[in-house]
Amino acid sequence: MGAGVDAGRDATPFLPMLATASTTLPPAAQDGRWAYEFKWDGVRILCRIGPGGATALSSRTGREVTATYPELAGLGAALGREAVLDGEVVALDPRTGRPSFGTLQQRMHLTRATEIDRLLATVPVTFFVFDLLALDGAVLTGRPYRERRDVLDGLGLRGPSWQTPPAFTGGGSDVLAASRAGGLEGVVAKRLDSPYRSGRRSEEWLKVKNLRARDVVVGGWTTGRGRREGGLGALMLGVPDGTALRYVGNVGTGFTNRALEHLASTLATLATPTSPFADVPRAHARDAHWVRPELVGEVVYVEWTGEGRLRHPVWRGLRSDVSPAEVSPAGPTPGSADDPVGAA
Repeated sequence: MGAGVDAGRDATPFLPMLATASTTLPPAAQDGRWAYEFKWDGVRILCRIGPGGATALSSRTGREVTATYPELAGLGAALGREAVLDGEVVALDPRTGRPSFGTLQQRMHLTRATEIDRLLATVPVTFFVFDLLALDGAVLTGRPYRERRDVLDGLGLRGPSWQTPPAFTGGGSDVLAASRAGGLEGVVAKRLDSPYRSGRRSEEWLKVKNLRARDVVVGGWTTGRGRREGGLGALMLGVPDGTALRYVGNVGTGFTNRALEHLASTLATLATPTSPFADVPRAHARDAHWVRPELVGEVVYVEWTGEGRLRHPVWRGLRSDVSPAEVSPAGPTPGSADDPVGAA
C-alpha cells in the first residue's frame, strides 16, 4: 500500500475511505440520517494542495499520479488555501455526455507528457470533489460527514476541470431513481455522523449500483485459479449478431458451489473442438474450452463498453426457458441499458 497523501503542515497521511457494496438503500426509517451522492464512474483521487498552491495527486493505493492529470494543476491556485480533497476523476463519453470509465481508460495509465498532452483536448477529465480531509493544516477526518461537507460546500470549488457535485440529505430512493434515469453508475449513501476512516472500508458508507440484466449464450469456459483451481473459472459469453455469435466477455462471479457443479457437468456434455464465436480475442481464446452454444443464462452488468463488451457482469443463473435463438441480437448501443435493475 502506498504512503498516501499528507495534510500539508500537519503531515498526517491519508488514504481514501471506502464504501461497502450494498444491494439496497438504508432502511426508509433511517433515510434522514444519510446523505446521498451520485456514484461517478471514474477513478478515486486524493488531492493535496500545499504552500503556494502546489497540487499533488495520489491514487486509491497512494500511487503518485499528479503528472497524469495536468488540467488539475490550477486547482490549488484557485482555492488559495492548503487542503486535502477526496474525489473522483471522471471523463465524459463524447457521444452521451455521461461519465465513462472506458473513455477515462485512455488517460488513466499514461505517464509520458507527449501522450498526455495529445489527449488533453479530446479526452479531458474533471475532478468531482466530495470530501474534505484537511484545511489550512487542520485535520477534519474526526468530524462528522455533515460538518466536513458544509465546509467543503463553502469553499465554492468550481473551475474548468473541477467541481463539487451535489449531496442530498434523505430522499435516497429519489436520488437512486435519478441516477438510473441519468445513466449514472448508482449512488453512495453516507451516514451524516460518519467520521472519515482513512484507508478503511466501512458500512457507514454504502454504494448501490444500477445494473442492467440481459440473456447471454454460453460458448465456452476457462479454468479457474485459487480455490477453483482445475475447475470452472469463468463462462465465455456471446450474443447473436446476424448468423454469428459475437463474443461479449467472460463472467466469473455470482456462482454458488451447486451452480458450479451443475454447470461443469452440463458443459462437459457440450464440449466441441472449435470456437462458436466469430471474434474472440487471441488472449481470451488461448486457454478456452469450447462448447456448443446451446445454454442461455442471465447476467447483470454495469454497461456496454466501447468495445462491445459487458462491464462487470455477474452471473444470475441458467435460463432453461429461453433458447439461444430468442436472445436479443448484439445488445444495445454501448452505454445504454437493457433491463435496469437495482443491484450492487
